[in-house]
Amino acid sequence: MIVDLLVALLLLASGVLVLTAAVGLWRLPDFFLRMHAPALASTLGSWAVALASVLHLTASSGRLALHHWMIIIVLSITAPITTMLLARAALFRKRAGERLASRQDAP
Repeated sequence: MIVDLLVALLLLASGVLVLTAAVGLWRLPDFFLRMHAPALASTLGSWAVALASVLHLTASSGRLALHHWMIIIVLSITAPITTMLLARAALFRKRAGERLASRQDAP
Protein backbone atom coordinates (compact mmCIF):
# COMPACT_ATOMS: atom_id res chain seq x y z
CA MET A 1 0.00 0.00 0.00
CA ILE A 2 2.75 2.45 0.92
CA VAL A 3 4.85 1.41 -2.08
CA ASP A 4 1.89 2.01 -4.40
CA LEU A 5 1.41 5.46 -2.91
CA LEU A 6 5.12 6.28 -3.38
CA VAL A 7 5.01 5.03 -6.98
CA ALA A 8 1.93 7.15 -7.67
CA LEU A 9 3.54 10.24 -6.12
CA LEU A 10 6.73 9.75 -8.15
CA LEU A 11 4.77 9.36 -11.38
CA LEU A 12 2.70 12.44 -10.54
CA ALA A 13 5.89 14.41 -9.81
CA SER A 14 7.28 13.29 -13.15
CA GLY A 15 4.16 14.52 -14.92
CA VAL A 16 4.38 17.90 -13.17
CA LEU A 17 8.04 18.23 -14.18
CA VAL A 18 7.28 17.44 -17.82
CA LEU A 19 4.36 19.91 -17.76
CA THR A 20 6.74 22.53 -16.38
CA ALA A 21 9.12 21.81 -19.25
CA ALA A 22 6.30 22.23 -21.76
CA VAL A 23 5.33 25.57 -20.24
CA GLY A 24 8.97 26.61 -20.41
CA LEU A 25 9.07 25.76 -24.11
CA TRP A 26 5.93 27.78 -24.69
CA ARG A 27 6.79 30.85 -22.60
CA LEU A 28 10.52 31.39 -23.03
CA PRO A 29 11.41 33.73 -25.91
CA ASP A 30 14.81 32.51 -27.14
CA PHE A 31 16.02 29.15 -28.48
CA PHE A 32 18.81 28.95 -25.92
CA LEU A 33 16.42 29.61 -23.05
CA ARG A 34 13.94 27.10 -24.47
CA MET A 35 16.62 24.42 -24.43
CA HIS A 36 17.29 24.88 -20.73
CA ALA A 37 13.84 24.10 -19.31
CA PRO A 38 13.21 20.74 -20.99
CA ALA A 39 16.76 19.51 -20.51
CA LEU A 40 16.55 19.80 -16.74
CA ALA A 41 12.91 18.87 -16.29
CA SER A 42 12.97 15.83 -18.55
CA THR A 43 16.05 14.48 -16.79
CA LEU A 44 14.44 14.88 -13.38
CA GLY A 45 11.19 13.42 -14.68
CA SER A 46 13.05 10.41 -16.05
CA TRP A 47 14.73 9.88 -12.70
CA ALA A 48 11.33 9.95 -10.98
CA VAL A 49 9.84 7.40 -13.41
CA ALA A 50 12.85 5.10 -13.05
CA LEU A 51 12.70 5.27 -9.27
CA ALA A 52 8.97 4.51 -9.39
CA SER A 53 9.69 1.53 -11.66
CA VAL A 54 12.41 0.22 -9.36
CA LEU A 55 10.15 0.56 -6.32
CA HIS A 56 7.23 -1.16 -8.03
CA LEU A 57 9.26 -4.06 -9.43
CA THR A 58 11.14 -4.54 -6.16
CA ALA A 59 7.87 -4.70 -4.22
CA SER A 60 6.26 -7.02 -6.79
CA SER A 61 9.08 -9.52 -7.12
CA GLY A 62 10.40 -9.41 -3.56
CA ARG A 63 13.98 -8.83 -4.71
CA LEU A 64 15.94 -5.72 -5.63
CA ALA A 65 15.36 -4.79 -9.28
CA LEU A 66 18.02 -2.32 -10.38
CA HIS A 67 18.16 -3.06 -14.12
CA HIS A 68 16.02 0.01 -14.85
CA TRP A 69 18.83 2.26 -13.68
CA MET A 70 20.66 1.51 -16.95
CA ILE A 71 18.10 3.70 -18.72
CA ILE A 72 18.83 6.57 -16.37
CA ILE A 73 22.58 6.14 -16.70
CA VAL A 74 22.32 6.33 -20.49
CA LEU A 75 19.98 9.35 -20.31
CA SER A 76 22.26 11.10 -17.82
CA ILE A 77 25.18 10.71 -20.19
CA THR A 78 23.46 11.47 -23.49
CA ALA A 79 21.06 14.29 -22.54
CA PRO A 80 23.72 16.88 -21.61
CA ILE A 81 25.83 15.96 -24.64
CA THR A 82 22.85 16.33 -26.97
CA THR A 83 21.91 19.65 -25.39
CA MET A 84 25.46 20.95 -25.79
CA LEU A 85 25.59 19.87 -29.45
CA LEU A 86 22.24 21.54 -30.18
CA ALA A 87 23.43 24.75 -28.52
CA ARG A 88 26.67 24.74 -30.52
CA ALA A 89 24.81 24.15 -33.78
CA ALA A 90 22.38 26.98 -33.02
CA LEU A 91 25.23 29.31 -32.07
CA PHE A 92 27.08 28.42 -35.28
CA ARG A 93 23.96 29.14 -37.36
CA LYS A 94 23.43 32.42 -35.54
CA ARG A 95 27.00 33.56 -36.14
CA ALA A 96 26.90 32.43 -39.78
CA GLY A 97 23.68 34.41 -40.26
CA GLU A 98 25.26 37.51 -38.71
CA ARG A 99 28.28 37.21 -41.00
CA LEU A 100 26.03 36.78 -44.01
CA ALA A 101 23.97 39.82 -43.01
CA SER A 102 27.11 41.92 -42.51
CA ARG A 103 28.38 40.97 -45.99
CA GLN A 104 25.08 41.97 -47.56
CA ASP A 105 25.20 45.37 -45.83
CA ALA A 106 28.67 46.14 -47.21
CA PRO A 107 28.79 48.03 -50.53
